[in-house]
Amino acid sequence: MNKTLILVVEDDRTVQNLMITTLKAHDYRYLTAMNGETAILEASSHNPDIILLDLGLPDMDGIEVIRKIRTWSNVPIIVISARSEDMDKVDALDAGADDYLTKPFSVEELLARLRVTERRLATGQGEQVNASTFVNGKLRIDYVAGCAYLEEQELHLTPIEYKLLCLLAKNVGKVLTHTFITQNIWGHSWENDVASLRVFMATLRRRLEKNSDSAQYIQTHVGVGYRMVKME
Repeated sequence: MNKTLILVVEDDRTVQNLMITTLKAHDYRYLTAMNGETAILEASSHNPDIILLDLGLPDMDGIEVIRKIRTWSNVPIIVISARSEDMDKVDALDAGADDYLTKPFSVEELLARLRVTERRLATGQGEQVNASTFVNGKLRIDYVAGCAYLEEQELHLTPIEYKLLCLLAKNVGKVLTHTFITQNIWGHSWENDVASLRVFMATLRRRLEKNSDSAQYIQTHVGVGYRMVKME
C-alpha cells in the first residue's frame, strides 16, 4: 500500500521542520512549498493525498490558495494557522478547507487530524459494498428507504433532522460551516436560519445521544459549524 503523500505549505522554516520531522517519524511521504504559487504548482504536479496549509503566505493569502485548488481538485486541505478568530476559520472552511488547526498545535493533535482525514479518504476510495447504506459505529442510514437506525432501532426523525443527518454523514469527519449547512438544507443562509439550525441540531443530538454513555456523533465547533465524528 502506498504511503500517504502530504504537501506541507508553510513559510516559517521552524514550523515546517517540525511538521517534516513528525511526518518522517510516522512514515509519511511529503513535499514542501514556501509560498502559494509553489503550493499550487506542487499540488497540480504531484497530486498529494493531503495538504497542510498555512494561511499567512508571503505571496498570497492561503484562502486564495484553497479557492484556486478547489477549481480542479477535492484533495483534503487542513489549514494550520495562527489566526484563531472564528471568522478566519469560517472563511477557510467556506472556501473549501476540510479542517482547521490553530497554532501553536501539538504533534499528537496534528497526527490525529491526519488519521481522521485518511480514514475518510479510505472510506471514499473503498466505496462501501452497498453505496445506498451509510454505517458509522452503531448508526446506520438507509438512503433508499429514507430511514436512520441507531443500534438497529429506527430513529423517528423529522424531514429536516433527516436531511441534516444525511448531510453530516456524507461529509463525515469534515467540519461543515453554518453557511454551508443552511444553504444545503434551506437553500439560503440568513441569520434566523442559523438560529433554527442550532435548534434542529440540538434535537438531532438528543436522538443520537440518548444518555450520558452514548457516543458523541456530532461535534460542535463553536462559532463555525458542526462535524460528524468518524467512529472506530
